[in-house]
Amino acid sequence: MYYLKTSAAFDSAHFLSGYQGKCSNLHGHRWTIEVLVGKETLQEAGQMRGMVLDFGDLKHALRELAACYDHALIYEEHSLHSTTVEALLAEGFHLIAVPFRPTAEEFAKHFYQKLQEQGTPVHRVTVYETPDNCASYEV
Repeated sequence: MYYLKTSAAFDSAHFLSGYQGKCSNLHGHRWTIEVLVGKETLQEAGQMRGMVLDFGDLKHALRELAACYDHALIYEEHSLHSTTVEALLAEGFHLIAVPFRPTAEEFAKHFYQKLQEQGTPVHRVTVYETPDNCASYEV
């Protein structure tokens, strides 16, 4: 099996609705997404001969995905009052509602699925919420 690995980062805020602890309060992270792609065989012909895929294409796809979440407040759908959301939007804040609790574990699965939908041969996605704490998802 051949593997390639790259990473991208973004800064965002979140909170864990219903959690009893510090993370129930709004706070931010420098999230890092690390993706490991893999294939049994290498490309056999053309410009991509001897490659799993082009590192440039992989980095571009991951950075584009990370950029969507940069400098946003990411929150679980229905965890904020509609008036709160309306007020934040009226102030021009970038909000992203997700259908899951925004934990590192859920983000790892989410980014795995997003990359897979783009045709990337994803093996594992690891999401770091701090330099020392991460969660991984693979099938």
